[in-house]
Amino acid sequence: MLNYIWLGLMAIAIIVGALNGRLPEVTNAAFEYAEISVNIAIGLIGIMALWLGIMKIAEEAGLVRLLARAIRPISKRLFPEIPSEHPAIGAMVLNIAANWLGLSNAATPLGLKAMEELQKLNPTRDTATNAMATFLALNTGSITLIPATIIGVRVSLGSSNPTEIIGTTIFASACATVFAVSATKLLQRLPAFKIKEEDLKKASENDQSKTEEAD
Repeated sequence: MLNYIWLGLMAIAIIVGALNGRLPEVTNAAFEYAEISVNIAIGLIGIMALWLGIMKIAEEAGLVRLLARAIRPISKRLFPEIPSEHPAIGAMVLNIAANWLGLSNAATPLGLKAMEELQKLNPTRDTATNAMATFLALNTGSITLIPATIIGVRVSLGSSNPTEIIGTTIFASACATVFAVSATKLLQRLPAFKIKEEDLKKASENDQSKTEEAD
């Protein structure tokens, strides 16, 4: 779907440029901003490498486990159905930490790992659990304490004060996170969004039949 959107945007740009007689300018802009995007990406390498290295050191030093224990009272309220020592908690902690630092690219594989662990606890394989929905809301809202990626972009573009967005970023991301998690907790209480007993029974029977076929 995303490919169709990009194709449509490119087609619209070419058609509008041709109708206005400014097709050469469209072509020049495409090459110019392609070069700018490469320069921005190269400028982000240092920042990404720094924070990813720090997170890897924290993981190897056991700080992630300590952080998981520290936020256990919060994680129990947000994810009451997940055991406190389950690997999903550690993966979610790493993902949240990456989002706190504004490392959205680094947070993506960590978020996928967390979803894989949450799926192991899912009784209905084709339906997201409350924990999955809550984690997705938490990840999407994503409180950002240090927007490292955006700061890196601003630095690469020559901003005179690249860190001035920190305050507004914290406020906006905090509001988004609170709203997203609140909406998730509210919606999961509604009967329309609850997994019915017959659905659980059917899913269990399907899993059992697949296991028997595999054997």
